[in-house]
Amino acid sequence: MRVSRWQDGRTGCRRRIRGREAHMNIGEIAKRAGVSRSTVSYALSGKRPVSARTVRRINDVIAELGYRPNASARALAEGKTRTIGLVIPPASARLTDAQLGFVASVVEAAAAHDHDVLLSPSGGDHDRSFERIVTGRRVDGVILMEILLEDARVDRLTGAGLPFVAIGHVEHPGASWWVDVDYATLIGRCVRHLADLGHDHVVLINRSEHLVAAGYGPAVRATAGFVGATAECGITGHTVCCADEPAAGLECFEGIRARWPEVTAAVTINEAALPGVQRALDRAGLDVPRDFSLTGVLADRLAEDFHPPLTAADVPAGEMARLAVDLLLEQIGDRSAEPRHALLRPAVALRSSTGARRRSS
Repeated sequence: MRVSRWQDGRTGCRRRIRGREAHMNIGEIAKRAGVSRSTVSYALSGKRPVSARTVRRINDVIAELGYRPNASARALAEGKTRTIGLVIPPASARLTDAQLGFVASVVEAAAAHDHDVLLSPSGGDHDRSFERIVTGRRVDGVILMEILLEDARVDRLTGAGLPFVAIGHVEHPGASWWVDVDYATLIGRCVRHLADLGHDHVVLINRSEHLVAAGYGPAVRATAGFVGATAECGITGHTVCCADEPAAGLECFEGIRARWPEVTAAVTINEAALPGVQRALDRAGLDVPRDFSLTGVLADRLAEDFHPPLTAADVPAGEMARLAVDLLLEQIGDRSAEPRHALLRPAVALRSSTGARRRSS
């Protein structure tokens, strides 16, 4: 059957009549309900209060005619794009499992609120892309990944007055909205777990030297947590940086064995290097956990896929994404709302990669 469409005015609605689908505008709804166009717009968007009696009359007209708001028209009526920006690491960077899971979860959480997600890289040669997000009014707000202790992007968004939620937090977050994992506390828990198992020489396999030098929040806080916990437990701790790739993981672990043969356990936040670490363990003939224990703060899927499954504090990417979307939409809906944040401390899941230190016979 032929479908006839018509639409005029800024805000349209869609009506199905005997198998046909047609666009109609707010003016027609207003005429039938005996109210002004602006009243209908406010009733649909909730932008301003409308009496309950008037809202019922408008809803009766909508129900009678089978209207449902056109998505783009509804966005116009609300004065919003119904799109959020997700600022990801540079396109040249390899996203970790936790990062990929987070991106997918943001898209899913936004869709549940009838919002789209616009991905935009930042850093390196992508500053212009980020600037278009800030100035182009293409989004209602931004979720910003991979926060540095001093992050110019946070300052730019704050100055522009664009609602945003940071995944991570700057050194002095002040009145900002953010969601983060408490890397310092979680790495400390992993160290104490190893100490309880008798390991007295342990190593932290951190992220790359570049990220640590740049002040990447998780890397800096993981170091602080590791150093503090090893001192508290009275054990010897070493820290190494490792590039985010399997080949670097293999080279890093072989370097650890050559430099500190007394080390019997490692803690890590470097997911991308783990396959190389596993190859190095196999190459050295080390059984996990009989000869060497391994733990850290990682994505749960990666921890489960390791052989044997890794004892780890599982990064709750899905929960972080839902919290970030909820906080951002709360901020967009009420610009006067008090800033809020969430610092997550998931439990260390005991799996099969940690065991008691093997004593020399």
